[in-house]
Amino acid sequence: MTLLVHILAGGLALVAGFIALFAAKGARLHRRSGRWFVGAMLVMSLLGALIAAVRAGEASVVAGLLTAYLVTTALVTVRPVAAESRGLDLGLMTLALALGLASLGLGFETLGAPGGKEDGIPAGMFFVFGSVALLAGFGDARTLRSGGLRGAPRLARHLWRMGFALWIASASFFLGQADEFPEALRAPALLAIPVLVPLLAIVYWLWRLRIRRSSRGIVGATSPETA
Repeated sequence: MTLLVHILAGGLALVAGFIALFAAKGARLHRRSGRWFVGAMLVMSLLGALIAAVRAGEASVVAGLLTAYLVTTALVTVRPVAAESRGLDLGLMTLALALGLASLGLGFETLGAPGGKEDGIPAGMFFVFGSVALLAGFGDARTLRSGGLRGAPRLARHLWRMGFALWIASASFFLGQADEFPEALRAPALLAIPVLVPLLAIVYWLWRLRIRRSSRGIVGATSPETA
């Protein structure tokens, strides 16, 4: 039953995630599908981590907890800042740093494992997870120190964390479960498309935010009010 719920939640997360990815940002469809995505991802990732823990699959435990961390912090980012949330933010930062170190440790261990994989996950993926977790954790520390984010940095933090969580889910499903697809659909190039889309979306939206900030900076520098 637990495995079935995990699978159903994963399917719902993928559908909701791709809808949120292409919906107009800030629109009702984006907000609604985003909430469904976060809820489904939390169920999927936490159940996956639980199942992996029971089966002594520490690699999948790390991947599941990292995914849950990313969607949680992405959601918290766009919520109003509250003084009582500092404890939660500190706890999430600690989790990210711990996951980052654990992922790097697993990466080095996996390099010496037969076939260079642990729980079906290649060593290189652990280094990616570890780097992302540490980057996110240090970002949390800067946010805590500055008292919160506003404007474009706040949106950038939300977008890349949601996007990377969707990438993890897409890679786990389309590449990690490729042998479950009909043979006609198992072409690596075909299955790679939905995996690459979230990464391309992250790059695109971060670029747009950067361009928008630059444009506002130019306007502000030349306006009569700031001259």
